[in-house]
Amino acid sequence: MADQHSPGAAHADVWDSIDDLWKWLDGNSPYNGREGLLLRMLKLSEEVGEVAEAVIGATGQNPRKGTIHTWDDVQAELCDVAITALVALRTLTPQTREVFTRHLARVTARSLGTDADR
Repeated sequence: MADQHSPGAAHADVWDSIDDLWKWLDGNSPYNGREGLLLRMLKLSEEVGEVAEAVIGATGQNPRKGTIHTWDDVQAELCDVAITALVALRTLTPQTREVFTRHLARVTARSLGTDADR
């Protein structure tokens, strides 16, 4: 049976994985405190830039480079953005799941027209 925390685990919990990544980053970061927090937030911008680079590479928009990425590359970069954002959120609060779930419910209600406060 596969370990729940192994990369290919069929039933790996997203939130446990985010917490594990957060612990690993905190244990291996040369920066902590406010500086570490700010650098963790900046990492998100770097990842978003990699999405843009992959889209440009998948569409061949840079004539000097041509088509150097695939849409699978774009998918992987989008996943990196999501993971990085959730790890950054975990850096701000140990209640990552609750904060995210509550916010997702608000955005969903507002966007789908089920928000009573609209």
